[in-house]
Amino acid sequence: MDLQDQLKNLFPDHIPENTDSAEEKSPTYWMQEEPILCKYEKRKGKPITILEGYNGADKDFKALTKDLKTLLGVGGSYKKDIIIIQGDYRDKIMAHLKEHGFAVKRVGG
Repeated sequence: MDLQDQLKNLFPDHIPENTDSAEEKSPTYWMQEEPILCKYEKRKGKPITILEGYNGADKDFKALTKDLKTLLGVGGSYKKDIIIIQGDYRDKIMAHLKEHGFAVKRVGG
């Protein structure tokens, strides 16, 4: 007897909601006209990818940063209207942002 059967025995009148999330919701971000600048730097000998030029709200920065970190499986942060991702992932980040409708411009190398 699994957990679902036990719950049905305890609460026979309960009608469970559909919790199937087969369709993942694509996060919605604030879109802008200007391109986001994607550049590569080394700080203290470690490579980082910097995204500049996004002028969304604070919650949009937080959502976009979290989405990119989850996509790449790396660390990162956002400070003072700049998103910093650990590692050189310019190509993957640019492809992901273009899928979501952003204009992206590669700066340097």
